[in-house]
Amino acid sequence: MNEINGMPGEYREGFVKARLLDVEQAERYTLHTRVGDSLADSLIDGLGNDPRGQEWIRRGIEGGPHAIPDAPAEVREFFAAIEEVPEWWRPEEALAGCQGFHRHAVMFLIAFVGAVLIEGFCTLISKSFSITGRIVDQGVRRLKQNNRQLIEIFMPGGLERQSDGWKLSVRIRLVHAQVRSLLSRSEEWDTEAWGTPLSAAHMGYATASFSGLLLKRVGMLGVQLSKEERESFMMIWRYSGHLMGVAPEMLFRDEGDALRIQRIGHLCEPPPGLESCQLANSLLQAAPIVAGFDKPGQRRQLVKLMYRTSRALIGDEMANQLGFPPANTFGTLALISMGNKADQFLQRMLPAIGRWRRTSQFRQMLDLAHYAEKGLGYRIPEELHAERDKPL
Repeated sequence: MNEINGMPGEYREGFVKARLLDVEQAERYTLHTRVGDSLADSLIDGLGNDPRGQEWIRRGIEGGPHAIPDAPAEVREFFAAIEEVPEWWRPEEALAGCQGFHRHAVMFLIAFVGAVLIEGFCTLISKSFSITGRIVDQGVRRLKQNNRQLIEIFMPGGLERQSDGWKLSVRIRLVHAQVRSLLSRSEEWDTEAWGTPLSAAHMGYATASFSGLLLKRVGMLGVQLSKEERESFMMIWRYSGHLMGVAPEMLFRDEGDALRIQRIGHLCEPPPGLESCQLANSLLQAAPIVAGFDKPGQRRQLVKLMYRTSRALIGDEMANQLGFPPANTFGTLALISMGNKADQFLQRMLPAIGRWRRTSQFRQMLDLAHYAEKGLGYRIPEELHAERDKPL
């Protein structure tokens, strides 16, 4: 009863249901709805309004604490802490996960955009994105940035200290901390009902979804990875989650643990609201633009296909809650799965075609990701609302 009394109001009904399946995980999840990221939050507080803040972040990500001797102690402490590598991270075992991802890259992106991102937006994290406008108003750019992180962390060596996957993961953590700070001070955020903005619970939920749930969804599309590839895939996401500041208590240990965190978290969350509907539909409608389709007829056909595929992956109940158009999904996943398996068989039988297909997939992935001409940027938002801020 004390746990319920101290809980953000929107979680109380779901918590009662979730605790029937796993009381310990339900309590852990709802507790972390009131928690942020103490290390990154302290960095943001330490920056204050100092005009050198953006430069300290750039130099810190690039060169570590020794590159910012003039920065406040909180900033140097953050960058010193993230240099520490957890004992479970074994970079020599990451190649198998990278190979598994790139062998099925297009299927992973379909599952990521058509299901996992949407399922993530069905939590109260949608409030944060809706208030800031960083998905609805800038959907194409945001989708490309999400795709880029997925690509970068699965490049061989992508999570080494000087690689873009490592740097992107840390930058995302700092962007979240800054948005958390801006939202916490905004009259638009209802802490009593929603808890902490971009909470530790939501960071744990997102990382569990992007890993364990993503493997489940690509499996529905006919993707089969070996045990070694699955374990490696999960380890890569676990390290990326660690770099993004996921609280140790909310960071999954393996695939089964990730699915458990996602399932119990989903039960704790309230049903999708208006913000979830806006974000999910904006995401799917942005997909044809991201893919480079410029003719209206082509865009309409791809949007229709994305809605049908998404509905087949997430199920009719969630699709209806999100206001997706009605669609007959019978045979949708089977058809995609058959095509994927036939393609993989052809690549095994004809190695030259296999090499061509992998190169083609990689080019497609690059087209679907955001790569700025000036290279990787480290700027964090200065304004709460995206329309008043510079592009990130």
